[in-house]
Amino acid sequence: MKNFTITGAEKTPFLTWYLDGLKDKFSSEGYKFCEEPAEEIKIVFNVIDQEKPRPYRRKAQATFVVSILEKNDEPEDVFETAYPFLIRSLANHLIFIVHNSEKTNVYFITPEQGFYKLSYHSEEDAEDFIHMTYKRLEPVASAQLVIDNHFADDLEQNLWNGNEITKKMYVSGKKLDEMNLLPAPFPLERYLSERDMRQLKKLYGIGGLSYGNLSSRHNDQTFWMSASGVNKANMRVIGQDILYIKGFNSEKNAMEVSVPPKISPKRASVDAIEHWMIYKEHPDVGAIVHIHAWMDGINATEINYPCGTIELAEAVANLVRKAKDPARAVIGLKNHGLTITGRNLEEIFERIEGQVIPQVPMA
Repeated sequence: MKNFTITGAEKTPFLTWYLDGLKDKFSSEGYKFCEEPAEEIKIVFNVIDQEKPRPYRRKAQATFVVSILEKNDEPEDVFETAYPFLIRSLANHLIFIVHNSEKTNVYFITPEQGFYKLSYHSEEDAEDFIHMTYKRLEPVASAQLVIDNHFADDLEQNLWNGNEITKKMYVSGKKLDEMNLLPAPFPLERYLSERDMRQLKKLYGIGGLSYGNLSSRHNDQTFWMSASGVNKANMRVIGQDILYIKGFNSEKNAMEVSVPPKISPKRASVDAIEHWMIYKEHPDVGAIVHIHAWMDGINATEINYPCGTIELAEAVANLVRKAKDPARAVIGLKNHGLTITGRNLEEIFERIEGQVIPQVPMA
């Protein structure tokens, strides 16, 4: 059902105007506004307070929460100031509104570090401003997440300690670190209580925020992939640092993961569905690397879908399909980073050496 609600802290006159505009826009596009959150609410606009940014407690994983925070002075580093509020309020998106004497800047921030803005100058801009906000939010809010994992302790014994492929993944993870492409995992524990951490893991499949991942094909049907929230520069333990992905279970909407017995597995990277789609369609693709960086002259997705959604996976797979050589493609993910295919990991790193731009352009 396409429905939404507005909740949270007390609203200023600007927020009242802004949210009334979004309410009218979403309603005109076929969404039903609920005065009270329904059991299966699709989108929640949650106004938070800077001192006590209370999360909206979801009843369903599919609920997309947009936290909204307003300030009257622009911080020296907007992203660094705003990002913790996204995490503390357990949101899929943060709208960070900053007023100054000339205009109002509205920053959009995602868990994957997507960061871009719209500016509002006067009432003459009002309709366009609300429309642009809708265009930014609606596609990502309506996307379908694939972040559940179905673990089975049936990994073949000869793979419990990995193989030559996983050894090369370990080397490649260290290479990403040497290229300064692995920011430290975001310290969630600094901002979240134990209850919040449990909620985050349950609803998002997030055990920690670390950026970048890599995978390598095992055979026609399966592949190895770095796990979520682990140190990619030191991937050693099978079932925790590196996972054996068997496939995608469409009935359960979950990735199938095989692990050694008697191990507490880490979750698969949320990008596993994207990698699975690419390997399934292109037999010549032997490895995939995802980094939060950029390269000149590449094709990129149009919409910044959240990681772990069917829509992002399909958008990237479509661009790989259209590439001159799908087994050697470099695809940009808007406001996010790169997905790079190759015949093996060594070949990928040879191709991108000296070509990578650390700063992702935001638009």
